[in-house]
This record gives sequence, structure tokens and C-alpha cells, in this order.
Amino acid sequence: MKDGIHPEYATLEATCSCGNVVKTQSTKPGTMYLDVCSACHPFYTGKQKTVDTGGRIDKFQKRFGGFGKK
Repeated sequence: MKDGIHPEYATLEATCSCGNVVKTQSTKPGTMYLDVCSACHPFYTGKQKTVDTGGRIDKFQKRFGGFGKK
């Protein structure tokens, strides 16, 4: 590998709005402020809700729910 063409990695401190601080390496050192992280995002915490618009899930279950059961 050639010398002098690769970026330097330095410490980056990412702070979430929930207070979680993640320290990592990046080519852009300093501090970064995040809206969500893996500690507070609903997908990762298990608090995600399924939005059922117009009964689409029920309609699907009525049409295809019985297949695969014997």
C-alpha cells in the first residue's frame, strides 16, 4: 500500500438525544449528535408498533392465514 494516500482515523464521540454515548473511529474526528441510536430506537428496543391501515393485516389473514396449517 502506498504511504500518504489513506485517511487518518481518529476518535469520534457520537452522543444520542437519549444520553447514550458511543465512541468509535472515523475519518471525521470530533463530536456528533444523533436523534436515535440502537439503545432508544423502537425497532431495537422491541416497542415497535405495526400500523394497520384499513384492516389490511386482518384482510390478509382472512385470505391467506389458513394456508400452511394442516
